[in-house]
Amino acid sequence: MKLQRAGKVLVAVLYCVPVFFSTVISAQSGPEQGSTEVQVWASGGHSVPGGRGDTSIWNVGVRYGWVLTDTHLPGFLKGRFEYAIDAVPAYLIFQPNNTAYGIGVNPLNLKWNFVRHGRLSPYLELSGGTLFTTSKVPPGTSAVNFGSGAALGTHFLGDKHAWSIEARYLHISNAGLGDLNPGVNTFEIRLGIGKFLHHR
Repeated sequence: MKLQRAGKVLVAVLYCVPVFFSTVISAQSGPEQGSTEVQVWASGGHSVPGGRGDTSIWNVGVRYGWVLTDTHLPGFLKGRFEYAIDAVPAYLIFQPNNTAYGIGVNPLNLKWNFVRHGRLSPYLELSGGTLFTTSKVPPGTSAVNFGSGAALGTHFLGDKHAWSIEARYLHISNAGLGDLNPGVNTFEIRLGIGKFLHHR
């Protein structure tokens, strides 16, 4: 039943995003000052040393971001700052003794969009948020956790959509809410499709 509910949420999200895209009032040209980013994404990965092992994660979410600045910094560091929020309606954490289902929100995504090269727009990102699960993650700890991460990726800017691929390091821990706090560290690959919207 829980999996069916998660599936219904995912279908609703995937339905709403194209409707939202229909309100775009000018074509995308990548991350520029004043533009907003909308995206649907999915990621998956496996635990790495530094916390509880034998854990895999799959999640899907939606993003809304604001490109707040024009270009800053010299040379290869030159780029624009973006702030974004992620809603994560489907979270699956495959642990040795069970599978935890959850939802999350990442209200803190600090993204540096490097100056684009042709259709490529690389970026760095630091993120943080909260995760609520049906069972404790890791087992014996807490069903409420906090996530922090760092990612390196790039957008592929098409005529209608911006695809993205990134490598992400994600740390999940309960910050002392439970008796134990071993945490889970994962390496993930994240894929996304969205648009940069430029409003008149």
